[in-house]
Amino acid sequence: MLIFEPHIHMYSRVTEDYERLALAGVRAVLEPAFWLGQNRTNVGSFIDYYDTLIGWERFRSQQFGIHHFCTMALNPREANDDRVNDAVMAILPRYLEKDSVLGVGEIGLDDQTKKEEKYFSAQLLLAKQHRLPVLVHTPHRDKMKGFQRCIDLIRDCDFPMAQVLLDHGNEETIKITRDLGCWSGFSIYPNSKMDPHRMVQIVLEYGIERFVINSAADWGVSDPLMVPRTATKLEQAGVPRSKVEQLVWQNPISFFAQGGRLDVKSLERPATSNLRDTFEGNSVLRGQDPDRL
Repeated sequence: MLIFEPHIHMYSRVTEDYERLALAGVRAVLEPAFWLGQNRTNVGSFIDYYDTLIGWERFRSQQFGIHHFCTMALNPREANDDRVNDAVMAILPRYLEKDSVLGVGEIGLDDQTKKEEKYFSAQLLLAKQHRLPVLVHTPHRDKMKGFQRCIDLIRDCDFPMAQVLLDHGNEETIKITRDLGCWSGFSIYPNSKMDPHRMVQIVLEYGIERFVINSAADWGVSDPLMVPRTATKLEQAGVPRSKVEQLVWQNPISFFAQGGRLDVKSLERPATSNLRDTFEGNSVLRGQDPDRL
């Protein structure tokens, strides 16, 4: 089955991961802009990172037949950093106009500070202006409180719930988001957050409407193949294949297509790949012969 991986930080993954994703049926990935493991000290480093997401990273993905998209944002962690927060907000609008940018994200809360709330609300307004959906990062600590606060801020901005994906959910959060009209995201991890077995139980109880699953794989202990692994577990548990395909393919496409930039027809074919191609003179081959790979 075809898979759209809707939250994965390929900037921090090796090229072999792209090959593994393609072999597992992943046809498209979406990479949200986020934290790099340590705070950046100036806006220039954000510019370089954003340019990488719409440039080199998109090229690298396409070399393995995978369509690459992204969302852009000032992440919650660095929203607290006065060295960069206002400067990033000043440059963000120009990136939200790029064709491969399908939404605003990751925005939301992490330490649940007043500054995080301020920049969360400001970016909701930017998303409104650019008519883009939002990918919301919810806190890993005190999650229920953080979920509820995110919901309150979204309502305060009168942002349409149908264009909201509340990510990093679990068995408790689904109880408060199920009837909101928003989309619920679940990050499947090897040893934390949600795992495939727990996700199976949620699907068996609640179904798959307005659900999105992702690996959220990054520079930490994570697995970029968690979506195909979970799809396999769902089929083994008796979930009809058509429902599994809706969860891992049609649902993320339906959500991110709301911004009007996702050419769904183009996803029926793999991205054009030619390992001999270069991006600004650089290739993924690093001097190797593609005929030997």
